[in-house]
Order: sequence, then structure tokens, then C-alpha cells
Amino acid sequence: MNQDNFNPENLVNQLIKQFNQAFVPGAQALGDEVQMQIRSAMTSALQKMNLVSREEFDTQQAVLSRSREKLDNLEQQIAELEETILQLTAK
Repeated sequence: MNQDNFNPENLVNQLIKQFNQAFVPGAQALGDEVQMQIRSAMTSALQKMNLVSREEFDTQQAVLSRSREKLDNLEQQIAELEETILQLTAK
């Protein structure tokens, strides 16, 4: 499955295919009715989940990493300013 084009329907198709391969000798063993019920249940469950594409996840992870770096720099600056204030007030 292409991670850049996240699509719940593609995920459902992939899961059904894997289900058929793992649990059913020969994918045709499940009747069309059962496959449609499984597809419907899986689609419903996936739509209730708050899923994002890998690209969206990676983007947000990069934003979080930059924010963490900025926060660390600000914490360091505050520590330096506090030290400077302590030195000035000690004189």
C-alpha cells in the first residue's frame, strides 16, 4: 500500500486480502455476502478511528522536533539570564 496516498478503502481491501490469505484456504471460500459484511464492519471501524497518513505523521513529528529544539534553546537562554541576574545582584 502506498503510504503517500492513504485511503481507508485501500486499507480495508488490504486487510480483507490478508484475512482471506491467512484464514481461508483460497480467497473464494468466503461468500460475497460474508466478504461484504466484513468489509462494511472494517470500514465502519476504521472511519471511527482518527487515522492519519504516514506523510502527515512525519510532518507533525518534524514540527514537534523543531518545537522541542526551540524550547530547549529557550530554557538554556533563561538559565543563562538567571545566572547573569544572580551574578549582578551578588555584587
